[in-house]
Amino acid sequence: MAKILEKKERSLGVKLLRKGERANSPKAALLRKPYRPGPQGKKFRRKLSEYGTQLQEKQKIKFSYGVTERQLRNIVKEVEKRVLKQDISATNEIIKTLESRLDNVIMRLGFTEGRSLARQMVSHGHFIVNGKRVKTPSFRVKVGDKISVRSQSRVMPYFEELNDKIKKYEPPTWLKIDKAKLEGEVVGSPEVADALFNVSLVVDYYSK
Repeated sequence: MAKILEKKERSLGVKLLRKGERANSPKAALLRKPYRPGPQGKKFRRKLSEYGTQLQEKQKIKFSYGVTERQLRNIVKEVEKRVLKQDISATNEIIKTLESRLDNVIMRLGFTEGRSLARQMVSHGHFIVNGKRVKTPSFRVKVGDKISVRSQSRVMPYFEELNDKIKKYEPPTWLKIDKAKLEGEVVGSPEVADALFNVSLVVDYYSK
């Protein structure tokens, strides 16, 4: 699975898989081979049409956040309705909605290196939100929510090793973490970073 996703990174030309040191290490696929996969990868220079550019941006978001076509379309439509009622940025709201997914928050807290592993961990029931076990990666957290590793899961070798790995990690400012308890809290609205994505192109794609 990791190799398939690495090929997608190279095909789309953007880092999609991991955060932190791993994404910027010499072993990162996009740094080792900064060209499209395949025998013609280094020579590939096709100019994209407007539709092709929109499609590529959509693919970047889908593969980065691990959402399906239906999930992303529903998020865009939901945000468009919200924008009609409030004076807010549609592009910012789409990213904030994606960032609020539980699998993404698990990764942002430093509990996993990437979203794909976070989705797997959530699906297997290793995390608790506000005292309740949640097994849905797309579950949306909100300010005040507390996310922790399930007590029965803490004896797993992965989480025992995580105690050491997480010591130097600092989450984004909208999240707070108690590293000793392996417990995080949402303390603000998700940040909209200098985007990897041109979200307005994705909005245009779905508005057709």
